[in-house]
Amino acid sequence: MQRGSFQAMKSLNKSIILTKILNDGPISRAQIAKETKLTPPTVGSLVKELIDQKIVKESTQGMSKGGRKPTMLVIDHQAYYMIGIDAGPTKIDIVLTNLAGDIISNLQYQLPLPITEAQFLDKLIEGTEEILKLNSERANDVIGIGVAMHGVVDAEAGESLYAPNLDLYNMPIKETLSNHFTYLVSVENDARALALAETWFGQGKGSDRLVAVNIGTGVGAGVAIDGELYRGESHIAGEIGHMTIDLNGEVCSCGNRGCLQTIISGPAIAERTNQLMKEGVTTSLTEGDHLTAYDVYKAAESGDQFAEMILTETGKYIGIGLTNLIHTLNPSQIILNGGVAKAGKYLLPAIKATVKERALTASAKSTAICLSDLGDHATALGAVALILVELFAKNGEISI
Repeated sequence: MQRGSFQAMKSLNKSIILTKILNDGPISRAQIAKETKLTPPTVGSLVKELIDQKIVKESTQGMSKGGRKPTMLVIDHQAYYMIGIDAGPTKIDIVLTNLAGDIISNLQYQLPLPITEAQFLDKLIEGTEEILKLNSERANDVIGIGVAMHGVVDAEAGESLYAPNLDLYNMPIKETLSNHFTYLVSVENDARALALAETWFGQGKGSDRLVAVNIGTGVGAGVAIDGELYRGESHIAGEIGHMTIDLNGEVCSCGNRGCLQTIISGPAIAERTNQLMKEGVTTSLTEGDHLTAYDVYKAAESGDQFAEMILTETGKYIGIGLTNLIHTLNPSQIILNGGVAKAGKYLLPAIKATVKERALTASAKSTAICLSDLGDHATALGAVALILVELFAKNGEISI
């Protein structure tokens, strides 16, 4: 066997063992060998390497089945750290986590808009330097930087092809950060990164066909099939915010009319609310440029029936978009995240009712739809998951 083939097989086997320990630990070497069909010597040799690399550690002793008690293995979650960056479109959210995705440190920066490519890339560098400075004692144990970028992303090249809400094109994010830092850098679309966050840390564990939908300033979806991200031929799979809902609708940031994003995003909710208020509806809200979707949510929480109507109507539109998604991809699970999803108590009943009314089959009508429980840093955690994919991927291993 050629050395390259041997190294690939070794890397594959190591990744199989890592994933087994991650999912089923504490677990013994013998149990790993039995369940992965790898030979005990192979498992023993590769486990030793993983222990030497500090990714795996020995923990307690297991139950004996007649002989010596086996030593159990677990992932050493505190051995290494990762930086996850949720980049745009209005702010940068940066987290430092351990291998379990526990957030150790967090920084947020508002983006000065409008912004140039150079300014945006400088903000990514500045934020990364700052979180490393605040955690200097862990800097040597950082293994990677993940970036979840809004818009169209070429993940392989690590390039932002088009960031519509920033009106920026062809930004070499991976190249820029790799030239400045010594860590592995991985870049992905934010909604796709969010799908990874759900599969690694959230309610999507074990889901065969998962769609994570992010509804905030923009709207996007990430598709994970058997744990693998689906990107599409031109890197635009999941751009559901730009599916046309109304041919004569409002102009979207992408230049088209009537995109789903022009109806269900946070700014769209505020704009629609303002338009209806001009018609003289009774509400506690105050019309104006500074009105936000959060203001609408707060008014609904205080009993404002007009605000509740706006959110219920938004839920119906989201339901129409998700029905189109179900008819296209037929996922087993849809998880909603983003600022707008925080109004889930008003949105979700209308979403589910609309899907039940419009979906083609009984099983499609009952597609599992839920709200994410990952919190405000979900997309940044998705960026962290990009590094975990590299660490646990079956097609290679990162250098530690």
